[in-house]
Amino acid sequence: MGKMMRLAELEAVIEAILFTMGEAVELERLAAATEQDEDTCRRVIRSMMDNYASEDRGIQIIELDGAFQMCTKATMYEAINKIAHVPKKHVLTDVLLETLSIIAYKQPVTKLEIEHIRGVKSDHPVNKLVEYHLVCEAGRLDAPGRPILFATTEDFLRNFGIESLEDLPVVNPEKIEDFKLEAEEEVQLELDI
Repeated sequence: MGKMMRLAELEAVIEAILFTMGEAVELERLAAATEQDEDTCRRVIRSMMDNYASEDRGIQIIELDGAFQMCTKATMYEAINKIAHVPKKHVLTDVLLETLSIIAYKQPVTKLEIEHIRGVKSDHPVNKLVEYHLVCEAGRLDAPGRPILFATTEDFLRNFGIESLEDLPVVNPEKIEDFKLEAEEEVQLELDI
């Protein structure tokens, strides 16, 4: 049993941890730091999330794959931009989005597998996605040449507003067939030109 802590004190400790860390902190670590069980900790954090939302504050707590992070609300970016140098937002082209989609649904996946699906070399889009911190190296495949495996990052979840990979939309198999036909027609058109 964890030590007795007033609710306000527990909220203050969690707030301090999330503010100081500045990145997603796993529920398990938060529970250990506050000496509470995970259910209690989760209930308190969810209550804090509701309070931040209802009080129209400039910050919020978001949940990312079983971890929690304190961050600025998107509606505040314009004001922040006026006093801070914020790097230019990365533009995700169709090629980058297509490559990111393949990685998100097939991960962990090698560059060769991505290229097989796309039908073209994919060094540039994969490297760009790594540079944008949407994709990361996730080990190596136990195969000749030990190719690098790629997977999506916490930034991917954060930027696309999803809590975990289980929340990715389910792709209808018929839709996949439509995409294949469209891709084949595009290739045929290019060949005819």
